[in-house]
Amino acid sequence: MDSRFANGSSVGTVVPQRWKFAAPFKLQSGDILPSFELVYETYGELHSGRDNAVLVCHALSGSHHAAGLHADDESPGWWDSCIGPGKPIDTDKFFVVCVNNIGGCHGSTGPASTNPRTGEPYGPEFPSVTVKDWVHTQAMLAHGIGIRRFAAVVGGSLGGMQAMQWAIDFPDRVEHAILVACAAKLSAQNIAFNKIARSAIHADPCFEQGQYKARGRFPSVGLRLARMLGHVTYLSDGAMGSKFGREIKQGDPEQGADVEFQVESYLHYQGERFSKRFDANSYLLITRLLDCFDPAREFGDDLVVTLSETLCRFLVISFTSDWRFAPERSDEIVDALVRAGRPVTSAVIDSPHGHDSFLLYSPRYFEVLGEYFQRMARDCSS
Repeated sequence: MDSRFANGSSVGTVVPQRWKFAAPFKLQSGDILPSFELVYETYGELHSGRDNAVLVCHALSGSHHAAGLHADDESPGWWDSCIGPGKPIDTDKFFVVCVNNIGGCHGSTGPASTNPRTGEPYGPEFPSVTVKDWVHTQAMLAHGIGIRRFAAVVGGSLGGMQAMQWAIDFPDRVEHAILVACAAKLSAQNIAFNKIARSAIHADPCFEQGQYKARGRFPSVGLRLARMLGHVTYLSDGAMGSKFGREIKQGDPEQGADVEFQVESYLHYQGERFSKRFDANSYLLITRLLDCFDPAREFGDDLVVTLSETLCRFLVISFTSDWRFAPERSDEIVDALVRAGRPVTSAVIDSPHGHDSFLLYSPRYFEVLGEYFQRMARDCSS
């Protein structure tokens, strides 16, 4: 297997952009956002024919910062390995857009934003949002920046669910939907994990029923525990074993006291880091949004019927060691697309990294994704 897509260039330093929507927006719940803002980034150049735009949708803890560097931050975007010149999503050929969705905490309107009606943070009063709401606001932004149709909408995990919703809600505005490590709806086990994570936040004495920001507090302990739990589910047993095994960082196991394993230290680090960059109310909102995603509900719980009116081509990718969004969940999507007579390509990638595989380089994964985008690029230029 070659590594043509392993060593592309960076998109360099990028500057987030902001688009304000002054008109009220009616959410799927019936609630109204009086106005809202979306923060987004773009990479590459839009063709004069405007036919090479790609929308990248972020997952639960992601943001608009998918590639490159910010001038004040040395951390690259969350999918920097995949987006850039010579990389699978080649910015020499495609104009890439990534949006921080409403309800998030990286600049777009969300629970930490000021409610224009009260002058105070929305906090727990921020209305519930859905994947459908996210997709519709993304479509509004696309219209605002002059993109009528996306060559592709792509995402992993919750991002893949958005790509699926795009194909359903805007069939004439997307040419390809690329769904990576996702599902048509969450399993009961996944919903249970999210419930435990939310319970950890609610149990934090600093949560203040969601009014922590107004009271100058923050439920960092609860958010840290929620992230630690989530992180365990994103890795495979094999990946954790090979990375940490039973290696001890400190303490004497013979004494049985004050022992800290390397895996414990790692989880503490991940939880602490996450608690400093994410908002607890956003975490509650987005995990509930994830639980409720089920586009077939509107179509008599029939996924074949749900997907039968889509017009785009699909690429569905899963990973062998992903037990949170197992290959069987992707198979359900592929089977429904086949039965609906929709064009679909699928691949199961052998990877030891669990659900996190969709974020990481592996030769076959990048070759599958890169070759698919190269064919798309030829179509755009023909």
